[in-house]
Order: sequence, then C-alpha cells, then structure tokens
Amino acid sequence: MREMGIEPITDLCHFGVPDWIGGFDNNDWPQYFAEYARAFTKRYPWVRYYTPVNEIFAAAEFSGQFGWWNERGQSDRSFVQALHNLCKANVLAMRAILETRGDAVVIQSESSEYFHPEGPSVLAQANVLNEKRFLSLDLTYGHPVNEVMYEYLMDNGLTREQYHWFKEHHVKANCVMGNDYYVTNEHLVHEDGSTSGAGEIFGYYVITHQYYQRYRLPVMHTETNLQDSERAPGWLRKEWANLFRLRQDGVPIVGFTWYSLTDQVDWDSALRDDKGSVNPVGLYDLDRRIRPVGEEYRKLIRQWRDILPTGVYSLNLT
Repeated sequence: MREMGIEPITDLCHFGVPDWIGGFDNNDWPQYFAEYARAFTKRYPWVRYYTPVNEIFAAAEFSGQFGWWNERGQSDRSFVQALHNLCKANVLAMRAILETRGDAVVIQSESSEYFHPEGPSVLAQANVLNEKRFLSLDLTYGHPVNEVMYEYLMDNGLTREQYHWFKEHHVKANCVMGNDYYVTNEHLVHEDGSTSGAGEIFGYYVITHQYYQRYRLPVMHTETNLQDSERAPGWLRKEWANLFRLRQDGVPIVGFTWYSLTDQVDWDSALRDDKGSVNPVGLYDLDRRIRPVGEEYRKLIRQWRDILPTGVYSLNLT
C-alpha cells in the first residue's frame, strides 16, 4: 500500500475479538487493545489515519443486548458493560496512537440511528432510544448525558467513577466523526414497545445534522450501501446529494465512502448464519468485476474532482 501511494484508514477492531479474550465483557480487554494499538503504530509509523473501534454502538447492541455476537448478552446490563469496555478501549487506543504519532487523525466510524414513535403512547420510549443512540460517542468524547441516560447507566452497572473517567480522559482533538447510514438505520417504535425497520424517512442529511449539532466535529460519511445492486447507483447519488447539501449548509464534510469495495458474505444475517450467502453490495463482485455502483462511484469522483478538494482535504487537522 505504501509503495502504491494508498493512504489507509486503519480499522483496528471491527466487531470481533480473539477467542482468548472471549467478548467485550472482558474487563481486561481495553488495556490489551491499547497495547495492540500502540504496537501497531510503532510498527507502521507511516500510517496516520485510524478507526480504533468501529461502530461501538452497534457492537455493544449486537454483542451485549441482542445476543448475536461475542459474549451474546441479552440485557441492558450486559449492553452497558460492553459499551463501557468498548468506549474505554477506544479512548485508551486513541491516546496510545497519539503518544506514538502526535499528528494522527482518528475517524470514528459510528452508526447513525433514529427512532420514530408509531403513536403518542410511545413518544417517551422513542425519546429515550434517541438519547441512547448517542451513548457511545457521548462517552468517547466526554459529552455529558442527560438525566435519564445517566440513571440508565447507573442502574445497569456503570459506576460514577467509570462515568467520570471518560470526562477526564477523552480525546476530542484530531477527531473526525464518521457517520454510517443505511436504509436500516431508522426504526419505528410500536405501541407494544417493540421496534422494526422504518426505511428511509429522514435520511442522512437530517440525522447526521443532529449528530453534528451535538459534537461539532468534522464529518465523514463512512459507510453506506444497498442490497439491491440495480438500485445501488441511485442510492449512491442520493447519499452524495445529502452529503453535498450538508457541506453547503456549513457542516465540515471531509469524505464519503461506499462499504464495501467487494461484495460481502452472510451480512444479510449479520454473520449469524454461516451459509456462504453472497450479498451484492460491493463496488466490485467477488470475481473483481466492477458493478454498476462502482462505475457510478468512479463517475462521481471524475465529475466532482475539479470542484471539490481531493486527497487529504480537511484531514490535516494540525
């Protein structure tokens, strides 16, 4: 990569841990992960851009609340434990990286969520969920949570000392807030308290603007795709239009990516079923043939490269 002039954004933890760690409920994992981040940075001093822990909120939900991954917890308490360890690992890794390379830039890829109430009776629950979605970034960036979320964290095992640790140790300098958005990121809260997919209602513009107003950091659209390969080029253009409008409205946008470069396998079941099911969401298929969305992505770059800055525009935060 270095010889080819490719500047990577290095993702050090993308949902999984080694078997000997067990899961995100292992309280020793944050320190081990920080040591790993420090060792990686020393081994590859030319790498500048990092995502220490990818999508902390999703990782905590899928591992600690939904019972799908790693420790397979299914409670608020196991969710909070996973959330705490993921956020602490993330902060310790950021500090370790910056100790080794002071000009490193952290691009914090995180799922952008929104919960719509089906009716007035679940408005309060939707409001709680719309605060809960911010918890991973609140802890990572040392942003104060509201009273309801503070009680939720305390009721489910987080201590006052653990909460205040984040306010004392957070690293906000040299950070880019990455917002991932898929058609599955908006949810409907039903009258019985359950949730289901709502489809695209607000879209990337509205939801990302909410996150930006809260944290006031440079923004990158770090993930999106569409399972329907025929409609994917249109989805790409729609996401770009949202992104460009945000930039015109004063939000410091620094990048846009499609996830992923190649098709994925078994992500239609969130990796719960080992079926070898190919998901046609890549810019290229698994035989390295470019898909229509890949052609559209290339066209997008060609059309806009003389109008918008390219390369490391706005990522030089020093």
